[in-house]
Amino acid sequence: MNLYLVNILMALAWAAVTGSFEVINLLFGFALGAVALSLIREQVGSVGYFSRARRVVALMGLFVYELVLSAVRVALLVLNPRMDLKPGILAYPLKVDRDLEITFLANLITLTPGTLSVDVSDDRQYLFVHALDCSDPEKTREDIADGFERKILEAFR
Repeated sequence: MNLYLVNILMALAWAAVTGSFEVINLLFGFALGAVALSLIREQVGSVGYFSRARRVVALMGLFVYELVLSAVRVALLVLNPRMDLKPGILAYPLKVDRDLEITFLANLITLTPGTLSVDVSDDRQYLFVHALDCSDPEKTREDIADGFERKILEAFR
C-alpha cells in the first residue's frame, strides 16, 4: 500500500481517537504518523517515502529562494533610471518529459518574477520562455537546468 495513504489514514485515525477533525489536529496526526513510519522505515520499506519528501521540501525551498531573488532583481531593473532591458523569448531544451513535470516546471518559471512560460513545442522537446532580461540566454537556460529542472527530476523520479 502507498505509504502516503497510510500516513493519511493514520492522521484520520488520530483525529477519530482525539475526537477533533480540525485542520491543526489532522496536521498533527499526519506529522505523528510520519514520525511513527520513520521509526519503522526498514520494516515497511518507507526509506524512499522520506527521502522523496526531503527532495520535495528542497524543491519548495529553492522556489522560495528564487522567488525572493528574482523579485529583488526585477525591482532593481525597474527602479534603474536607464532600464537596460533586453526582453526576449528563448527556447529551453527540456530534460523532463512527463506531462506533470513539464507542467510543474512551466508553472514554477511563470510564478517567478521576470520570466513567463509561453508554450511547449508540439514534440515536447522545448519550452518557450519569455524573459524580462534576455541579454544572456545561455545563462538563463543554465539557471533553469541547474535549478528548477534538476530539483524536479530529483523530486519526482
